[in-house]
Amino acid sequence: MTASSQVRLGIICAITAAFAFSVNDVSIKFISTDYPLHEIVFFRAVISLIFSLAVLVPLDGGFRQLKTSRLGLHLLRGLLVVFANSFFFLGLAVMPLSEATALFFVAPVVITMFSVIFLGETVGKFRWSATAIGLVGAIIMLRPTSAGFQPLAILPLMAAVCYAGIHMLARHMGGTERASTLSVYIQCVFLVVCLGMGLLFGDGSHAPGDGGALDFLLRAWVLPPREDIPLLLLIGLSSAVGGFCVSQAYRVSEAAVIAPFEYVALVMSIIWGVTIFGSWPDMVAWTGIGLILASGLIVFWREAMLNRRHTSNAYRQR
Repeated sequence: MTASSQVRLGIICAITAAFAFSVNDVSIKFISTDYPLHEIVFFRAVISLIFSLAVLVPLDGGFRQLKTSRLGLHLLRGLLVVFANSFFFLGLAVMPLSEATALFFVAPVVITMFSVIFLGETVGKFRWSATAIGLVGAIIMLRPTSAGFQPLAILPLMAAVCYAGIHMLARHMGGTERASTLSVYIQCVFLVVCLGMGLLFGDGSHAPGDGGALDFLLRAWVLPPREDIPLLLLIGLSSAVGGFCVSQAYRVSEAAVIAPFEYVALVMSIIWGVTIFGSWPDMVAWTGIGLILASGLIVFWREAMLNRRHTSNAYRQR
């Protein structure tokens, strides 16, 4: 596969993953008042693992690809995913969907910085400018000098740092590990962690009962009613597709190129927030969202120009 083909594949996978994860986020927010977080993630991991083993692994080279000599890195990556999900969904339970997602999308900023520090990738002035704009947008949305500041707004930012670490590892491991392998091991880590959380806190005795983020984490497990089964299936399937596609994107393409295309999820979160939850961002939030989105579009435009120039030069050399 040529370098340009790898970039195209990575971009397609990133956009698909962003849409799948946006469906996952809105579904989890929709039922966040009825279940503890670790129970939702447990069901998600079970469904996602079944779908991955039945469909994605056979399509991605077969079960022999699951054999690995990098188990330690898989476990580290899985734990980072657990922390990223926990921080993000705890914030999501008490924040509007669009604002939590926008704050989380400081992740491409962190990914760009990490790609230089840990992967030695080259980042030019356009990408650094986009990084700075995205960071300013995140700071505005945090409202550090405003009475509207809430400490829990930091949770999506903590999730973003963990998320950046996840994709640095995916890029580092991409030479030897398939996307399906990366996804399956993550789901296995989720199962073990969520079962442990269920055994420790599943009776709900540690939950404060105030409906806040901590209550979402520690409330008692419940038997899902029949009407919730389709939603849990949707959560599991969207997680499987999103996890596979995002692993594939960062496995085959440079992290700094792929990261901005995940901003599709930011646009989707605004659409879901308005249409499903009736939550319109205020002017401060719109300003932050606009800057964060602009940072992604700058990189998108720059990569399109570079690709067009490369194609033009290659054509002239024929």
